Order: sequence, then structure tokens, then C-alpha cells
Amino acid sequence: MKKRVLVADKIHPEAVAMMEKAGLEVFVNDEISHDELRELIPEFDALIVRSRTKVTRDIIEAGKKLVLVARSGVGLDNIDLKAAEERGIRVVNSPEASSVSVAELTLGAMISLMRNIHTADRSMREGKWLKKELQGCELRGKTLGIIGFGRIGQEVARRAAAFQMRILAYDILEERRRNAEELGVHFVGTSREALEKLLRESDVITLHVPYLPETRHMIGKKEIALMKKEAYILNVARGGIIDEEALYEALKSGRIAGAALDCYEQEPPSNLLFADLSNVLCTPHIGSSTREALLANSTTIAKKVISFFRGEMQKIN
Repeated sequence: MKKRVLVADKIHPEAVAMMEKAGLEVFVNDEISHDELRELIPEFDALIVRSRTKVTRDIIEAGKKLVLVARSGVGLDNIDLKAAEERGIRVVNSPEASSVSVAELTLGAMISLMRNIHTADRSMREGKWLKKELQGCELRGKTLGIIGFGRIGQEVARRAAAFQMRILAYDILEERRRNAEELGVHFVGTSREALEKLLRESDVITLHVPYLPETRHMIGKKEIALMKKEAYILNVARGGIIDEEALYEALKSGRIAGAALDCYEQEPPSNLLFADLSNVLCTPHIGSSTREALLANSTTIAKKVISFFRGEMQKIN
């Protein structure tokens, strides 16, 4: 009997074709609601999602045949990993596929923020000529602090080096020191003291860590107080890593210079806290939203689904 795969979020058609060619029975419903998913999931062996669909405990428990949940993308915070583990369901993702897209958005946001491009565009559309008011600053010579030096953090470092920035990196994994050294990046360390050093010395801080209980609000009032008054902070990782209320107060009061946000504690935000602040650049979680990343994420996850079921069939045979 063919294994049945339900695709609950948009993936590239090429990935669907790959799985079908491999002998899987694939059903695509990329606008499925939570209730509809709960009703349909008992008939499927695998579920493919991106960030829209929340694979909650009730979905997992309803998946009587479910053995695999595949996340096309990086973060797994939309999947109840504990519930999946309890049921013996394998969870896979494709963190290797969208690193460049996220890194490029990071640099684009950094430039837009520091040169006031977003404000300049908006003011021009409002009939204003704010040439004198919109003086920005160069990236060259500035210190960039990268919090989280995995795939994306390293891609950001490669690009920031081309802008002649001084680059600091912090990560909880000591093994990332070697990656930093190879890229000419100063690895400040893995300790709390190392993180504080990065916060104090950086002109621009960018976050590239997963959302976990230990990273929730890792940048709060205390951490923001360590930053330079002229510093900027970017979050293109996951909402909840920054304490949004603390950040809002710091931006509104001028405690720090500005922020670029691609993700939020609630998505989509019911009330965008930063809407009235001109020193904030907001985008709707588009870090991996490029044609190239969609194709790479989709085909990478399709290959992992195919490999998983080939392995399952080999065990049976």
C-alpha cells in the first residue's frame, strides 16, 4: 500500500512531483484549517507543513497512522515536539535550505534601517522632502554582533565582511569558535559574560537563534540596557526572543537607535506594537520568502520524506 502524504502548506510543485515519482501518494491542501486538518490527518502517514500550520497535540493524537512530520523550513516551534516524541513520530526540517535568503534579508534590513530607506520612501509618498532629517550612517567600520553562529549567522558574517564591518559572534556551542576563526570573526565565547561583552561593544546586533524556553526573551530590559545608545538590533529569527514591550520602551525613549523586526511574539500581530515608531523597520516574517528558498526548502524536505519511507520499506522487506 502506498504511503500517503498530506501537504498542509504551500511547497514547490517540483517537490510534489518528486514524491509522486518516488511512489508516494501526495495530497495538497495548502489552505487547510486546523479543524479540517484534525479530521483528515487520521488517513495519512506523513504531514508536511511550513510555518502557517500549527501541529498541535490534538493534531498529533488524531494522526493514528502518522509516523512523520516534515517542516519545510528552519524553526520547529509550530510543532509540539513532546507530543510527537511520545507517539514515536519522527520530525524533520530543512534548516540548510534557506540560510542565504535569511542572511540577505538581514543585510537588506540593516542597510535600510541605518540609511533610513524605509522612512525616506514613506515620507516621499506622503509628499515630504526630508533630506536633512534623514542622515544615516555607514556599515563600514561598525561592529556587528551576531548572536547565534550557525548556518545563517555564518552567512550573515560572510556578507557583512564585504561591507568592512568588524564582526563579533556569540554562541552557546564552543565548536562554533572554529567556524568564526575561519571567517575572520572574533568569537566572544559561550558564557553570559561573553554575551554581555557583545551587547556592549556592538553597533548592530542581529539574532539567529531558535525559539526555545531558554531563548525566550533572551533580549530583555537588562540586555537592552547594556547596548550603546546608537545601536540597532535586528530579529529575523523567531518572535519571542526579544521582549517586545522592553524593546518598544527602549525605542520610544531613544535608549537605542532602532530595530528591524521580521518576526513577532504573535503572528500575525493583532496590534502591531511598533507601528507608531519611525525608527523600526517591520516585515511580515519573509526571511525565507524567496523563489530560490521555496524551491530549496521544498525539494530538500521532499528528499527527506522519500528517504524516510524508503528506509521504512527496507525494514519491512
